[in-house]
Amino acid sequence: MGEHYSQIDFAERRRIQDMRDAKMPVTAIAEASGRHRSTIHREIRRNFYHDPFRDRWGKEYKGYFCTSAQKYAHDQRSRRRLKLTLKPVLRDHVIAKLREGWSPQQIAGRLKLDASDSATVSHETIYRFIYGPEGRTLNLYALLAVARRRRRKRMGRKPRNSPIPAERSIANRPAEVETRQSFGHWECDLVIFSPQLGKSNITSLQERQSRYHILIANEDRRSAGVISRIGTVLGKFPHHACRTITFDRGTEFLSYKSLSLDSYFCNPHSPWQKGGVENANGRLRRYLPLGVPVAERNGSALAALAKRLNDTPRRCLDYRTPAEVFGEYQLRLSAMRGRETSRPPLPRRSHRWVHRLDPPSRWRRADQAYGLPVRALLSQHDG
Repeated sequence: MGEHYSQIDFAERRRIQDMRDAKMPVTAIAEASGRHRSTIHREIRRNFYHDPFRDRWGKEYKGYFCTSAQKYAHDQRSRRRLKLTLKPVLRDHVIAKLREGWSPQQIAGRLKLDASDSATVSHETIYRFIYGPEGRTLNLYALLAVARRRRRKRMGRKPRNSPIPAERSIANRPAEVETRQSFGHWECDLVIFSPQLGKSNITSLQERQSRYHILIANEDRRSAGVISRIGTVLGKFPHHACRTITFDRGTEFLSYKSLSLDSYFCNPHSPWQKGGVENANGRLRRYLPLGVPVAERNGSALAALAKRLNDTPRRCLDYRTPAEVFGEYQLRLSAMRGRETSRPPLPRRSHRWVHRLDPPSRWRRADQAYGLPVRALLSQHDG
């Protein structure tokens, strides 16, 4: 049997009828239904139908019928009256306390503490009275702390499964991103404006290490369009400048799989985990308040605004500008990548032309040939 009692519904009554038609005993029906045999006995006895008249073939109408049993149960519940309706004194006391600002739980708890058993009522009965016909007539719901015209389900809303897999959580993001010691990691957010001005918005992107900012205009918040424009803009940079990107859990970023860089998401209700772009959006609001006209948010205006932000010195960058730092990192990484792909193979120690030279001139000649300290490269190569 279940841990909590539940009333028999129509589907269970249909199964009881099928098992009775199959001549199963009550004990077997109770075991198959997961209920006590007394419950099944009462159900059959209460709803057993017997018509003394016979049809033209001489057959009597008698037995347990699920449809008539369900109708009888529904009628019985409809006739049931609340305890507050039957006891006017208790009803008036509950209404008076509601008007004093008490909650149904407080009223029920105090009645149980002060009054006799006959004068108590549960908080659930009070809620049913408030949202019943008489309570609606008196607008008693308006006396509750949260005045809802319709009552929510008792178990509340069921949590939905997140469309973002666990491996995309910010907890699985490389540690070097958190410390800002690595270049090419972005944060993204959407800047929303007054609904009266339409659905247009702005995608705000910031590279974590350089604080370089990019602004993209969007016509609406549909994920496919937002992510497509992000991919187009970031696709203009080399791969080493776009390694990861971090979003919040807004639905506008659910098409992240179409991006070529690794995407990660903040924990639920934790936008502060991408604090760089959140701080930048605060600066952005100085120039783009909530009610700014749509005409002032076109592509050219946003490009000029982004340039203004990127050309402003920042204390966290030792008063260099984000544009300067972003450009320096790009040049440095591009040069390193170019040397890795274009330089000739490293000389082995067995090369005769190197060993014929005395040590100082040997390393100097090698440095000139390869454009970088060969001694360090040789130690890496041998290791």
